Amino acid sequence: MAAQQKNAERFNAYRIMWVMVFFDLPTETKAERRAAQQFRKNMLADGFIMFQFSIYLRHCPSMENAAVHIKRVKKNLPEKGHVGIMTITDKQFGMMELFQGKKEAPSQPIPQQLELF
Repeated sequence: MAAQQKNAERFNAYRIMWVMVFFDLPTETKAERRAAQQFRKNMLADGFIMFQFSIYLRHCPSMENAAVHIKRVKKNLPEKGHVGIMTITDKQFGMMELFQGKKEAPSQPIPQQLELF
């Protein structure tokens, strides 16, 4: 029974986190376009998904895991531009309302998370 409660605490909607990265990067020169593209590629390689062109998301099982991915984003920041990083709980993410035009859009499916340890 204690193991079930501990497992439930590990995966409840207030402990599971989403990392959101918002950015506005310059793309006027070839070097700036290359830096912006590399920034996006690094986030995709780290498991982020594109929510909108300049908003990427990553599902994390805990705040500690989110901190690891936030550190990686910070390591790969381009020289120029504006980048914001925000974490929200799975519960908060689930309350988001999405629309395509005036129609409500289906919510994003929660990615399956493989945990080895």
